[in-house]
Amino acid sequence: MLFSSISFLFFFLTAIIALYYAVPFKLKNTVLLAFSLFFYAWGGVKYAGLMIIAILLGYTFGLLIEKFREKKIAKLFVGLAVACIISFMLYFKYMDFFIDNFNKLLGTEIPLLKIVLPIGISFYTFQIISYVVDVYRGEKAQKNPINLAAYVAMFPQLIAGPIVRYHDVALELEHREHSLTMFSEGARRFVIGLAKKVLIANSMYDLSEIMYGAEEKTVLMYWIYAISVALYIYFDFSGYSDMAIGLGKLFGFNFIENFNYPYLSRSITEFWRRWHMSLGSWFRDYVYIPLGGNRVKKWR
Repeated sequence: MLFSSISFLFFFLTAIIALYYAVPFKLKNTVLLAFSLFFYAWGGVKYAGLMIIAILLGYTFGLLIEKFREKKIAKLFVGLAVACIISFMLYFKYMDFFIDNFNKLLGTEIPLLKIVLPIGISFYTFQIISYVVDVYRGEKAQKNPINLAAYVAMFPQLIAGPIVRYHDVALELEHREHSLTMFSEGARRFVIGLAKKVLIANSMYDLSEIMYGAEEKTVLMYWIYAISVALYIYFDFSGYSDMAIGLGKLFGFNFIENFNYPYLSRSITEFWRRWHMSLGSWFRDYVYIPLGGNRVKKWR
């Protein structure tokens, strides 16, 4: 189910907003979780089951890590949690890739598994990892499985991010404010993202397809094709991020920004900092710095 689809805009979104604001606060996360699971199951019920298993693993390891945080075994639990959670992503995203390259390298004929990639698996994998690592670093483990599941499965950021880290929304899962001002800001941001996706990204995609499919191509057509593809990629991704941030505000959450005019960058390094910022900061805080950052030997 796409954010720009009729089924989402006129049925799903209307239903969840109506029910979410009708129930007391203690049930809001339950409503958010139920609709998020339905949203995810729309693309395949079995993949919703996979996400539930990943959430349960994260929840269990989070409690174990908090209980034994001052002991060495806590590191073992973190390692096991990361290995288990990331193994799901590696299997679904890269197993056929590994088999294909193995066949080419050794001349074997191992059949591909033809695995269908579950939607959003990278995003909820990174979020569960951030949760268990944050608990190891001192954040309180989430005792309520509904709250943790609502954080991981939250439908606004499930398709294209931004990657929401646990410590950024831990307090909002327990206590968050809802106001007409915040709701209007969220609606405005959602409409801007929707316009980016429908009016610009989709139009640029159609234009690129026309240029690509032309029988006789000129230099000008190649330039038009390159520019339209660049604009399509940016406005599609940026549009979804804007819609996610806007939807988060509708339900009382403040998600981090994901783009900062990346096409104005003057270097590849600056581009990386401006494009998909939540991913860059995630790798910096959970991979690069824990491995030693720039204070270790070059080989590491």
